[in-house]
Formats: sequence, C-alpha cells, structure tokens
Amino acid sequence: MLRRQFTRNALGLPLAAALPSIAYGADLDPNSLPQGGSITDVPGLKVGHYTLTERPTGCTVLICEAGATAGVDVRGSAPGTRETDLLSPTNSVQQVQAILLSGGSAYGLDAASGVVRYLEEHNLGYKIGEIGVVPIVPAAILMDLGVGNFKIRPNADAGYKACLAASTGPVAEGNVGAGAGATIGKMFGPKFAMKSGLGTASVRIGDTGIVVGALVAVNAVGDVVRPETGKVVAGARSEDGKGFRDSMAAIMHGYRVVVQNAANTTIGVVATNAPFTKTQMAKIAQMAHDGYARAINPVHTMGDGDTIFSMSTGTAKVKADVTTIGAIAATVMARAIVRAAMQATSLPDLGLPAYRDYPGRS
Repeated sequence: MLRRQFTRNALGLPLAAALPSIAYGADLDPNSLPQGGSITDVPGLKVGHYTLTERPTGCTVLICEAGATAGVDVRGSAPGTRETDLLSPTNSVQQVQAILLSGGSAYGLDAASGVVRYLEEHNLGYKIGEIGVVPIVPAAILMDLGVGNFKIRPNADAGYKACLAASTGPVAEGNVGAGAGATIGKMFGPKFAMKSGLGTASVRIGDTGIVVGALVAVNAVGDVVRPETGKVVAGARSEDGKGFRDSMAAIMHGYRVVVQNAANTTIGVVATNAPFTKTQMAKIAQMAHDGYARAINPVHTMGDGDTIFSMSTGTAKVKADVTTIGAIAATVMARAIVRAAMQATSLPDLGLPAYRDYPGRS
C-alpha cells in the first residue's frame, strides 16, 4: 500500500481527498498561540480546576462519568503518582472514572481522596456487587512547593471542589489548577526561571468523528520550545534579563549547571473518543511523550517526574489506528505545552516573569 493511501486510510479520509499541506518556520508569527481547542472537546469528558491563589498552587480533575479506558507512561526519574499500577494492561481493572493532576508534591496526592469522595457520592466507580462502588482515580503531582508558602498545598477538599467545578465547557489555561504554581527554565536555578502554567488543545480528525485532546501542567527543568521554529518561547533567562540562555546550547558549550532536582515535573493527559484497549492506550500515552520532547528541552531529566495519562471515552462509532492516534496525540500535546507557557501570567512578588510580559520574548 502506498504511504499516502495508508495515511488517508488511517485518518478515515476518502482516497480521493487532498491531504492538507503544513508550513513550518518562516511564515509563523512567533507571538501567535498554537491551535487551540480543549480536551473537553472529547465527548464524555469534564474538567474542573481548583486554585489556591494565596500560594499559588492547585489541582485539576478530568472526569469521565461513563468510565474511560486508560493508560499511563512515566518517563521522568522523580515521579509522584497514585494508582498507576492498575493501568497496566496485565491488571484487571478496565476503566477509570477520573484522573487527577495536582501541585503540592507528595502532599498534593491527598487531593485524590476528595475526588474519590465526590465520585462515591454520585455512585461512580468500580462496582462491588450490591455493596457499592470504589472510584478509580489515578493521579500525578508536580513539585511547586518552592513557589510561595510551602505550607499551602492541595488537599482532599481541593480535589472535591475541583470536581464541583468540572464541566464540559472550555478549559481555562495559564495560572490555574495544577498549573497555578508551575515554573520552567530552572537549569540555572530559580533566579533565572519563568512562570509557566496549564495548557490544553484538541483536534478533530477530518470527517471521522474522532477527536484527540491534550491537557498539561508544565513545570519543567528545561525550556519550552516552539516545535515549528525550534526557538525558545520561555525558559531560563539570560543574566541581563533581555533574552533567554537556551539551556541546551549552554550545556553543549560546557556551561556548568546545577539541576534543582526536586522542583520540577510536567504532568498531562491525552484523550480521545476513539475506542481502544488498555494495551493500546498504554501505547498512545507512550507516543504522546514525543510531544514533551518536541516542546521541552531538556526533558525527562533526573529532576523531572514527567508523566502522561491517556483516556479513551470510546464514544466514536469508528475504529481508529492506534499508531495514527498516538502520533496525533504527540502533536496536540506539544501544542498544549506551548500554550501553557504562553498563557501563563507573571508572579512579580516572587520574581517570576511570564511570556506575556517578558522583554526577551520573540
């Protein structure tokens, strides 16, 4: 089968349809946001944030009331997670009711208890005969305790309130939920870091009825890079405050760097309405990490706990190719990462400028 024909088949396009061309680089407005949309464009998903503005920090919950087939892939070496083992294809639980992303480091995992409480009140969970339900809520956290008051972090009440706020509407981006305390560009220490946040994006695949979305809280050691141009969007600032260091370029030239090992982690979710098995969702989560690699540099370091969950609500009426959806998930994830950096707002009191008001931006 010819390559172009295979691509059309994988996307569900008519063989006679003209495939769209994609332009990179020269014609891109460096200040334009990547294509938007929201992970809630995936039918069956609701998203809610709860933000503790006094620090700031927070949590974000994704709820699928009908249950979602899910997978996970952890690439960073400093992860903080809950119930990821049950997402293994060899384990028996087949669906989750929610996924939680939270700030607050290990303390933030407590927010999942509030999500469990909310789901039990609504009788959503793994059925235990006639006794009741056990809600399945995998979770991941990022380390933001160095931003503001260490003692303020998401707890069970925060997770519950995030569920109360959940809706199918557009998802707020920037300094909200799990991204409220997120920062980037920390290879040279917090003095040169920048504010990041939470981003989301989605794409509808031709006329197939399939939607792929991503949501991510970007709290990386590395810089955020625009994949189309290879240029730094936000990251480690230069000494004079007028530009970026370009962390990888500095490393390649032998700069002696000190990694802040406990202050990072990018956590995210990719979702689709195409029906897949747990094994296939694990592969999609794995492929979505390519989006991390395209938009964060360096990534998956010893000081990051980079994690991606994947969710399939299974509401689409057509079968999709797992490789194609995984590739699309990586592209959408990269867009969401760049949006997270570009939608963030500064924290002047903490010395953290953001893309929107940094003089060194493109």
